[in-house]
Amino acid sequence: MTGIIAHRGLNGLYPENSRRSFDEALKLDIVGIECDVNLTADGEVVVIHDQSVDRTSDGTGEVAEMTLEELRELNFGTPEDPQTIMTLEELLQLLDEYPGKHILIETKHPSPFGERLEEAVADVLRARGMESDARVHLISFNPEAIERFQRLLPALETFLLLDPEPLLTGRGDVPFEQVGNCAAGPSIWQAQAEPSLFDAHERTYVWTVNLPKEMLWLKAQGASLIGTDLPHIAVETFGAGA
Repeated sequence: MTGIIAHRGLNGLYPENSRRSFDEALKLDIVGIECDVNLTADGEVVVIHDQSVDRTSDGTGEVAEMTLEELRELNFGTPEDPQTIMTLEELLQLLDEYPGKHILIETKHPSPFGERLEEAVADVLRARGMESDARVHLISFNPEAIERFQRLLPALETFLLLDPEPLLTGRGDVPFEQVGNCAAGPSIWQAQAEPSLFDAHERTYVWTVNLPKEMLWLKAQGASLIGTDLPHIAVETFGAGA
């Protein structure tokens, strides 16, 4: 059965990676949420996609050059519904309010902190006793990051996200062979271009799937998980297509 993952929360309706976006997503009949994490200047793991705050807040600057206290001063929501940046710890606390829901944690590279990013994520998970929690999945486009996660947190499932560049341009090879026992994370375009991925990999996470016809096609292919900005639409689509 194909599970629905809310990509950066319910970000088709609410600001991405915000508490509001995650909280509204977790209320839906879905498997769970996906988030992106980066490190602050003072070593805190924060939930944000970009290396800078410019696109998603009312401020400017690089996340790696700002402390958590400085980031807290920015609004990552709307004027009507202000949102402060979340730490990974705070997001995991929110997840606890929704028993059974899963989380996919993506580390963003290149990071100025290098391998310290995965180490910091592992520290947060261990501190919460989640180093073997089946609800937690670790994802990255970076094969070295996946290798680090497999070494630091061997009990957790990992997905190597597939860079679309090779399939779109014909340059390079699919990098899954670079990493040991990990699951596949193709984009929807890659999945459609290379449907043999579903036979080659027992577990798949396909991103970012926002069209109902694509959702139903992936369900028919047996995709394990799909990431979507519109999880409410996916719930309706899977219900109607059941």
